[in-house]
Amino acid sequence: MPLIDLTYPAGTIEPGDRPQLIQELTTKLLHWEGAPDTEFFRSIAWCHVHELPGEAVNAAGQPVSAVRIDVTVPAGALSDRRKAGLVDDFTASVYEHSTLTSDDALRVWVMIHEITDGNWGGAGQIIRFEQLREAARSGQPVAAA
Repeated sequence: MPLIDLTYPAGTIEPGDRPQLIQELTTKLLHWEGAPDTEFFRSIAWCHVHELPGEAVNAAGQPVSAVRIDVTVPAGALSDRRKAGLVDDFTASVYEHSTLTSDDALRVWVMIHEITDGNWGGAGQIIRFEQLREAARSGQPVAAA
């Protein structure tokens, strides 16, 4: 049940590039989580897009192009190695689909938030990480607790 929040000022990512970027981020997040790339797991991998006005992101008092990606996952879904791979892959996708280049390395931030087991709810119930693991093993949607 990963959640991606993609935030950037207008002009940083062209509207025509946005769908491809969202697809890549979703695919890469499922990969690094070790989740199967199935219709069910894609359906619970959400991406919220927050396009801000062009002058809404500033550094040293001046508007800048920048991208912040907040990734929220269940605690235990990503090892340190997987986190590093995810950050590297997400950054590469941003470079490919935005006005930013590797010269703008500090203008791409990926922040990983881990939700402690028992603190994620959906469909009117608490979703446990073990339920997600079982769904990944069985290929079936998460069963009710």
